[in-house]
This record gives sequence, C-alpha cells and structure tokens, in this order.
Amino acid sequence: QVQLVESGGGLVQAGGSLRLSCVASGSIFSINAMGWYRQAPGKQRELVALIADGGSTNFADFVKGRFTVSRDNFKNTVYLQMNSLKPEDTAVYYCYADVNIKFIGRMEYWGKGTLVTVPS
Repeated sequence: QVQLVESGGGLVQAGGSLRLSCVASGSIFSINAMGWYRQAPGKQRELVALIADGGSTNFADFVKGRFTVSRDNFKNTVYLQMNSLKPEDTAVYYCYADVNIKFIGRMEYWGKGTLVTVPS
C-alpha cells in the first residue's frame, strides 16, 4: 500500500556532501512523520533525523550542525542533506515514514536503504 524509495547514496570523500531523497507513494491519507535512520556495520540501527507533520525536527547529536532534513510541499518526500561527511558516517541509510492509511490506521514503513560510503 505504501512504498518508500530512497536515492542519492554513494561514495564520497571525507569532508564532502551528499543529498539523500525519499519519496513515499501509495494509499497515504496523511503523514505524521518522515525521516532517516542508519545502520553501520556491526552497529544498531540509529536515528539520524526526523521531521514531523508540523515541521518540527529531531536530530541525533552526532549529526547536529552537519546534516539537515527537509520535505517538499506535498509532504510526501523527505531529504537529508549531509555535509562534512566523516568515515564514521558510512552506513546504510533507511527512509522511515509514519503514515495514516484510510480504513486501516497508523502504519510505519521502511525503505530498502541506500548505502553511503565515506572512505578513510
């Protein structure tokens, strides 16, 4: 019913930038929040950034000042601008959406992930 498709991952040198995007499509009545999590090799999946319906944002401490999260006017696409990338940012980045589906209710969805690699 809902698909999240990420794009924008790739290889970038330390200090460089990448912009990730995620578009949500399907039977979406409304979106409560969208954002990004990441999982590095051997690590737990962790929050990167979220943006709620009202525009409020929540960032992990380790990316504050380097990353920004935003959305488009249709409220179904979320972006993650990553600047000053470090090797420790290497991870699979997953799009997350908390949505309301008509006649079903509140559901959470995950994208398949996009790999960001920052070599040392």
